[in-house]
Amino acid sequence: MSGDLRQVKVRYEGEVQGVGFRYTVRGIANQLGVTGGVENLNDGAVLLVAEGPEDVLKRLLMQIRVSRVGLHIVREQASWGEAQGLAGFYYR
Repeated sequence: MSGDLRQVKVRYEGEVQGVGFRYTVRGIANQLGVTGGVENLNDGAVLLVAEGPEDVLKRLLMQIRVSRVGLHIVREQASWGEAQGLAGFYYR
């Protein structure tokens, strides 16, 4: 990993709960060495918070889109900011 650390928060909407979405995202994030987490929201969406170099985070988002669960995404809203120093990768 190289470059300044950034944070991206992405809200995924569609049929993203009950299809292995969080499990898949966690696997991709762990493979790329990204920190943060992924959780189901009460309204049926999923929230991803990830930190790492911007190029790695962009790769994470692309790999999610082209994964088997990417077909379930109807809408995604991303916001970028400064990394907060998250450790590990949580799954809720």
